[in-house]
Order: sequence, then C-alpha cells, then structure tokens
Amino acid sequence: MKLKTLAAMCGVATACLAGSALAQSQADLIKPIDKELTFVFIPKVIHPWYDVVAEGSKFAAEEIAKEGIKINVIWDQPPQADVTDQNQRIEANIGKKPDGLAVACLDQATNVQMLTEAKDAGLNVYTFNSFCDEKFPFVGQKNSYQDGYDLGEYLAKHLDGKGKVGILSGSLTATDHVERIQGFKKALESHPDMQIVFEQPDNDVLEEAVTLTENALQAHPDIAGFFGSNASNPIGAARAIKNAGLSGKVAVVGMDDLPEAVDFVCEGTITALKAQRQWDIGYWAVRYMLAMNQNHTYPWDHNTGSRFITKEECK
Repeated sequence: MKLKTLAAMCGVATACLAGSALAQSQADLIKPIDKELTFVFIPKVIHPWYDVVAEGSKFAAEEIAKEGIKINVIWDQPPQADVTDQNQRIEANIGKKPDGLAVACLDQATNVQMLTEAKDAGLNVYTFNSFCDEKFPFVGQKNSYQDGYDLGEYLAKHLDGKGKVGILSGSLTATDHVERIQGFKKALESHPDMQIVFEQPDNDVLEEAVTLTENALQAHPDIAGFFGSNASNPIGAARAIKNAGLSGKVAVVGMDDLPEAVDFVCEGTITALKAQRQWDIGYWAVRYMLAMNQNHTYPWDHNTGSRFITKEECK
C-alpha cells in the first residue's frame, strides 16, 4: 500500500513538474537571433524576372535590419537553365550551411532529392517561384495550370475560336512552365477550330524565343497567335512579330510583367499577359526563412497569385 501511495505521489509530482514546464510563456518558444544570418537564393537561371524577386528580398533584409537583425542575402544564379548546374549549386550550399536556402525548382525529381539532403542536414529550406514538392514550404503562384488555361481562353476569344497557334514551351523540366502548357492545351480543347501547329522549348533564353518565333512564322505564314509559357518568350515572340511587320495581326499571350513585355502590350504587339507578384515572393521568402530561424510558425503554402495585364491597363 505504501509503495502504491509513493508511486501515486511520484506520479502527481511528475505531473506537477510537467505542468510547470508547459506553463511557460509561449514567447519563450521564440529563439532570439544573436548573429548575422545568411540566406541563399538559387533560381532556375539568371533572368530579369528574378531581379524583381531580388529587389523584394533586399527590401525585406533592409526592413529587418531596422529591427536589429542583419541578414546577408546571396543570389547563386546559374547562367543557363541547366539542371546539373543548379543541383551542384544546391549541393555546394548544403556544405556551406547557410541559415536559409531558397530554391526555384528546375527539375522536380532531382531537386527533391537535393532539397531532402539539405533538410536532413538541418538547413531551413524554402521553395519559391516554381512548385517542387509538398515536403517543402512554398511561396509563389501555385496554380500555374490556371494561368495557362486563362491565357488559352483569352487567346481563343481574341481569335474568335479559330486559327493556328504556336507554343513557346520554356524549360521542359520546370513545373510551372509544364503546367501552364497543360492548362493552355486544356482550354483549347473547347475550341476545335483552333490548331497547335508549333511547339518548341526556348530554355528561358530570350534570343532563342526570337529565333523560334521567326522560324514558326516562316513555316506557318497563316499562324494566328503564340502562347509563351514564361517571362522571356512573350518578349521574344513580340520582337520577331514586330520585326516581321505583323504587330496586331499575330496575337501573343504569355507570362509576367517585365518592362519590355508591358511596353509591347501597350503598343498592341502582345495581346495579354498574366503577371505574378515576384517582388512579394522575394520579400516573403526572406521573412519566412527568418521565422524558421526564430522558431515562429510560417505558412507552408503562400500563393501569391497572378493578374491579367491588357492594353486597357495602359490607359
């Protein structure tokens, strides 16, 4: 009996101790930052689109510096959209152990392997721009399929539901490019008088998009429109179309709001764009990686969305 009583008393004491531990202020869960932090961004390629992401990341770092925390933001950018190069950069940064690693996935299968290694090594990993896997938090436009679908419907309406069109498909392994093309093709299924006669990857290189569009115009002189799956190829298509004297005669729809693309919209060479909020992507990626270091909660999926840009917005 005494043994049972003693055990019971020990149990109560243990519960009391546990209760005391759980009674701490939740503020005590937050880890103070007592050193400079380093966050590394690895995009798919050097590109003006990522320059805007970088502006957002810089603004966030400057804002946080006023709070007494210094963050060094480093952009480790592949010169071309090359899967091997990007994965080598991820691997090298795992060894450097930055306080945050943000990656725009170029190849879902191999990137997931590398990011899993980074996570297992204790790195705070965030993904941005192109969705990679549910294993990792993400900030960016999640529904790339819908962007492609919306642009397909817009182009079909503009062309009265008939005509030949071409697709500049960007990088064949980039999930956002692939999903936009899938959405675009799905939209055209409802318009049987529209025909895709051209589809080629430009590898996110503007000059390649120009050349491919020139080739398509020569091979299909009656082509009525183009769809660009990334931020470069609508500009490349527009340059080729304008040089051929076909502005306003051959339609272009595509992604994002780089200054030259918006200028082409306002002059009538590009018909419509869907633009992401890439400045926000950079800003929140820094904020969320800081939250990870501080043991704050953070969103697993921050969908920054997109918006249409047409000539009406130029007025």
